[in-house]
Amino acid sequence: MLDHVSVPVRDLVRSKAFYAAALAPLGYAVLMDFPGHATGFGIAPHPDFWLGLGDATATFQGSHIAFRAGSRAAVDAFYAAAIAAGGTDNGPPGVRAQYHPRYYGAFVRDPDGHNVEAVIHGGE
Repeated sequence: MLDHVSVPVRDLVRSKAFYAAALAPLGYAVLMDFPGHATGFGIAPHPDFWLGLGDATATFQGSHIAFRAGSRAAVDAFYAAAIAAGGTDNGPPGVRAQYHPRYYGAFVRDPDGHNVEAVIHGGE
């Protein structure tokens, strides 16, 4: 059900070094890196644990949790339901090619400001 989780950090360089060492015995490595912004760890090919500079962008203010969807229609339905339930837009459904060409996701802020996402890594 969970696709990935992101946590804000104050010092990305220090936290990246810490998690690279701590997670190596579990088979995790840095799989994506946006210097000065975010680093994604995981077991290839999918980063599922992200560190983001806490005050760099709105994307990483508060926690971020992404739920795996079964289709693009499910991503669209998640977004509509979340907005109807009182969430606020943080990125409407669409392709996010900066992550990879088949990444289709939607982002909302929950009532406490956390970034909640539904995503599919393929599909139609």
